[in-house]
Amino acid sequence: MERPDWPIIIFGVFCLVALIQIIYYLYFFRRLAFHQNDESVVYNQQPVSAIVCARDEAANLAKNLPGLLVQAYTASHELILVNDNSLDESKYLLEALQKDYAQLKVIELKQEAQFIPGKKYPLSMGIRAANYENVLLTDADCIPASEFWMQRMIAPFSKGAEIVLGYGPYYKAKGFLNKIIRFETFHTALQYLSYALAGLPYMGTGRNLAYKKELFLKNKGFSAHNHLPGGDDDLFINATATGKNTSIVIEKDSFTFSEPKKTWSEWVKQKQRHYTTARHYKAVHRFLLGLYAISLFLFYPLLVASAFMYRWEYVLVVFLLRLTIQGIILRKTMEKLDEIDLWKWFWAFDIWMFFYYIIFTPALWKKSRIHWK
Repeated sequence: MERPDWPIIIFGVFCLVALIQIIYYLYFFRRLAFHQNDESVVYNQQPVSAIVCARDEAANLAKNLPGLLVQAYTASHELILVNDNSLDESKYLLEALQKDYAQLKVIELKQEAQFIPGKKYPLSMGIRAANYENVLLTDADCIPASEFWMQRMIAPFSKGAEIVLGYGPYYKAKGFLNKIIRFETFHTALQYLSYALAGLPYMGTGRNLAYKKELFLKNKGFSAHNHLPGGDDDLFINATATGKNTSIVIEKDSFTFSEPKKTWSEWVKQKQRHYTTARHYKAVHRFLLGLYAISLFLFYPLLVASAFMYRWEYVLVVFLLRLTIQGIILRKTMEKLDEIDLWKWFWAFDIWMFFYYIIFTPALWKKSRIHWK
């Protein structure tokens, strides 16, 4: 019996993994890289209810609420602030702001919801109290990039959309951690925005998200996953979004910015919480996301093994082909999402993703924490 030719086998697997990566870039990610904004949408035509949930967020509310309250939006609109059992000065701050901004509506929650952990109950109360059909969501620690945020995010509803996915980047700052956090946020957006353009929307982020109130009520809100602390954004979108009812908005003045974590431990905890909901995605989404993650995780170990065990010049050709396609598409996408300063480091971030999956993959099976704040 012949012994397996392991050098050829390993090189073959390496080529297969590289091919999978290239297919993802050329089939999915290029859609976002070369996406053209729809110039035919109509602005300022539909009423909107913007909703923010907050718990002990007085400092963030003082800093960010004015940006939400001075939007250049001529149609009827309101900002609903759900103050969820806050023990800080939020109540008094909101009372003062209400005197100056008639569109600010405050809902005070004074009891914890039984058996509904996380943010879902306060958000449900905000959506049910909304006077308008178009619901626009962001967080208390976020501020719109411009006074046209509301215009941009609501515009696709005029073309028949029921869900609008936006981008919520983090502020740029010095330091390697800031770049890592921003790249991870960009990389996540690269996937969920590209999948949406391919007709396979699977998630959105509560930092910048809009949908129809009727869609929320028709699907009984978050009842399918009320027992989970997370998922008020991604699991709801995963259950209700389709290729026909979902649009994306990526104009730079439609972004919402927030402050990134300052320490590695804080960021790791944050990301571990986020990953606890992914195992509840639809099977097709779990397969596509899992295949991409596995191929990305295996790429560099197989690259090294193939270079040592097989002909390194063949390995180099495959590596450079993937690197070239990846570099072109990432550069175009980073330009669109205003993250172009990260591009010169994309090769380093690509290697980092091997360690990223080692750190965060166990969170897929980790039990979610109970509280959202």
